[in-house]
Amino acid sequence: MNYISTRDKSVKVTAAKAISQGISAEGGLFVPDCFPVLTKEDFDKLSKLDYVGRAKYILSGFLNDFTEDEVDYCVKGAYTNSFDNEQPAPISLIGKNANILELWHGPTCAFKDLALQLLPYLLTTSAKKVSKGKKIVILVATSGDTGKAALEGFCDVEDTEIMVFYPSDGVSPMQKLQMDSQKGENVHVCAIKGNFDDAQTGVKKIFTDNAVKEKLEQNNMQFSSANSINWGRLAPQIVYYISAYCDMLSRGEDYLKDGFNIVVPTGNFGNILAAYYAKKMGVPVNKLICASNANNVLTDFINTGKYDRNRSFFTTISPSMDILISSNLERMLFELSGNDDKAVAKMQNDLSQNGTFTVSEEIKQKMGELFFGGCCDDEATLGTIKELFSEYGYLCDTHTAVAMNVYKQYVEKTGDNRPTVIASTASPYKFANSVLSAVSDKTAESEFKTVRLLSEITSTEIPKPIKALENAQVRFKEICQKEDMLKAVYKALGI
Repeated sequence: MNYISTRDKSVKVTAAKAISQGISAEGGLFVPDCFPVLTKEDFDKLSKLDYVGRAKYILSGFLNDFTEDEVDYCVKGAYTNSFDNEQPAPISLIGKNANILELWHGPTCAFKDLALQLLPYLLTTSAKKVSKGKKIVILVATSGDTGKAALEGFCDVEDTEIMVFYPSDGVSPMQKLQMDSQKGENVHVCAIKGNFDDAQTGVKKIFTDNAVKEKLEQNNMQFSSANSINWGRLAPQIVYYISAYCDMLSRGEDYLKDGFNIVVPTGNFGNILAAYYAKKMGVPVNKLICASNANNVLTDFINTGKYDRNRSFFTTISPSMDILISSNLERMLFELSGNDDKAVAKMQNDLSQNGTFTVSEEIKQKMGELFFGGCCDDEATLGTIKELFSEYGYLCDTHTAVAMNVYKQYVEKTGDNRPTVIASTASPYKFANSVLSAVSDKTAESEFKTVRLLSEITSTEIPKPIKALENAQVRFKEICQKEDMLKAVYKALGI
């Protein structure tokens, strides 16, 4: 297996090179030139393993230049003593068919932990193979969850520096506190005046600026990314969908005789792309249900074939999905176009220049066969949280509520009531104000009083990482214009 670029498939690199570099020189994203295919025998083996064993088995197929010992070191380091009850991705069954895949039992209470506990191991192991002696500079744009998970994962990791940018008014108070209070000598955090798309565009621009690359080279440094544009971020996400399938197999052959659906609340398309890759590898997924909030650019794209970011941007109560430029969609377009790198490069150029592109009728049809797109606004999100708690005693966050709402829309529209995995992407305590307002008319005057009130009213436990933040010291207070992101990077690096 080699890794090729979505914008120039003549570029071929190893896994270590793809992970350490993060993004191809011309701006394309790395994808495998072939995928492992899992058989019934593979799934039988995987079903008998714990999460660490499953991750090693699956990731070995993608890490073509890692030794068995290196894979073992990376996976065990990431998933041992890092998650509640040593279970990174447990399932809660709601009713007969709604399997809520809880991906928020890690150190930052968000699904990004599943990848970002592993990425530092993958990245440092890769760097030793392809760029020994250089300091790796991690640049991150975040809509809330990636930033903290990346900061936590890379905190004080040798020979790395990490710089996180987040929209100053586009994250929840808890997400902001998580980032601004991060400990570590090698971590840097800066808010920007703008939205997530501004942060993401700024990071990509810095990545592909040759003058910046040369300046880092002169200082024995190189960039890499902890965003899901980095294959090392995306590959670990495939694991939890395969693991969920293995867990559901224990319910007997009849339960999954017609396959199952997967619902993912997503703005950047990475989390649902990982589910598609699991399907491509042999997991019997019927329909991939893409759930959006009021920033419904993906819903419109799936339904019309036209991607158009020239629209109003909404700041919602599900801020991790407040995105209009879905960077991982590029990998899906590469797949659906039959690896047509020139077509993908043109679409991405059109998006950059004009804010829009339209796919061929053939690609639109393929998208429609694979995906269902739906969306809901804040009012419907709050209503779903209340309904789920009232009917089942299950408390979910605002992003998971978007997924549950769109799941219900899908069933009502299609009548397809087969078993479904719903990706639950964050703890409700990361968005305590919104969740409390959904289940009660009581209010509290501070963030942590709100957290305690939510716990009291719902009889649910406050996660330890959230509790620990109450007395955390704020270290980072810098805010910059989006045009000044590079200056902030140079300042943080002292170059």
